[in-house]
Amino acid sequence: MIFEKKNLFWIREADQSDVTDDRIIIYTQPKTDLWQRTYYGFQNDNAPVLQMKTSEKYFSFIVKTEFDSKARFDQCGIVVYLDSENWMKASIEYENEQYQRLGSVVTNHGYSDWATTDIDASVKSMWYRLSRRESDYCIECSTDGITFQQMRICHLWEGNEEISFGVYACSPVEGSFQAKFTNMQITECMWEAHK
Repeated sequence: MIFEKKNLFWIREADQSDVTDDRIIIYTQPKTDLWQRTYYGFQNDNAPVLQMKTSEKYFSFIVKTEFDSKARFDQCGIVVYLDSENWMKASIEYENEQYQRLGSVVTNHGYSDWATTDIDASVKSMWYRLSRRESDYCIECSTDGITFQQMRICHLWEGNEEISFGVYACSPVEGSFQAKFTNMQITECMWEAHK
């Protein structure tokens, strides 16, 4: 299983992008987002998503993100997108010139959650590692691509059979920015079984 151009497909193709085997660049469009119902009430399902399919039950997906986000909620990161009501994502969402939110969203049966921690606004790069163990998932992040820290463990109710996973980028409010994805690799599952 290799994360390369010939294996990838778009869920809503970006208006402007550049995709090769070792680099993906997405230029975001205003008012694009992924969110379902909870708290805010609205349903947004129009962010560009580039991903591949797999039936492999145990694996890890690693990617480095680089971004020049500057408008509120600008974000780019990893995603498991099954359909509009069942998906998960992890990213850094820009808030203001002081801080931004490193976090993740899990959406099961049409309802999203949002778990975050505030980080400095000067951070413009982050590595993510998504690991799958059947229908359970672990999301980790890293500033150097070597030492990863757990962000969350979660369950996708519809994520037990074939899934799709990859990257996404969006600008929920105004503006546009360049999201760059590199160092994509798929490995054996780095999330060890609970003992």
